[in-house]
Amino acid sequence: MTIVHILAHFDDEYFATPLIRRLVEMEAEQRFLYVADYADPGLAARRLLETRAYLASLGVAAEHIVHVGAGSGAWDGQVHRHLPRLRELLAAELARIGTVDRLFVTAWEGGHMDHDACAALAIWIAGGAPVEHFSLYNGPRLPGRLFRAGVPLTENGPRIRVRMSLEEWLAFAAGVRCFPSQARTWLGLWPVMFAGYLVRGFGYQSLRTTRVTERPHAGPLLYERMYGVTYAEVAAAIRTAWPAESPGSPPA
Repeated sequence: MTIVHILAHFDDEYFATPLIRRLVEMEAEQRFLYVADYADPGLAARRLLETRAYLASLGVAAEHIVHVGAGSGAWDGQVHRHLPRLRELLAAELARIGTVDRLFVTAWEGGHMDHDACAALAIWIAGGAPVEHFSLYNGPRLPGRLFRAGVPLTENGPRIRVRMSLEEWLAFAAGVRCFPSQARTWLGLWPVMFAGYLVRGFGYQSLRTTRVTERPHAGPLLYERMYGVTYAEVAAAIRTAWPAESPGSPPA
């Protein structure tokens, strides 16, 4: 079984740790494709090394981790502006991989525009394989910069739970130390993330094609409040890039 993960940033895989562990136990071959580019090559190299080290600790081979977006100019925070090029790069990588049985992707949830852009990319390149997504962070009905982490949106449908032992939870929690270059970000994100898991556990959801044509949730999205990028801009980018051969219809 071959599983492909479509991710925006190095360290996004941390949120999918329980899922990755289960797939390793199932002896699935996992491929990790990252699409965001970085203006600072030194930072990009450092973050890639951190991701490779972390995934290696879970049992993923280094050669199965590919920075597809390297040199694309799809800077962190601007992935939605480069969808046609990134789709080409991902399609080429999938052609090299061969048969893909399932795809996992960052959730369509209005948390970060790059994550939502990856959800659209996964739908376009799936080629009939099921696409499932896991939540990172979002902020429905919250003001300002407040957010929830590890709490899937009810709008995304039923949750498929991954059960974990106490030992696995502790190892998951401790894994954040593997990303020192992002320590400032994780200082605020990690406590909220595990508070969400404490209440709900970890799970993922199926991503239906039409979902990426809908507003993630009612009211202001987290990326609108935090980064000043509107849903209208992201939806327009997806609508413009929607390939004619892909199932469904682009957002209105």
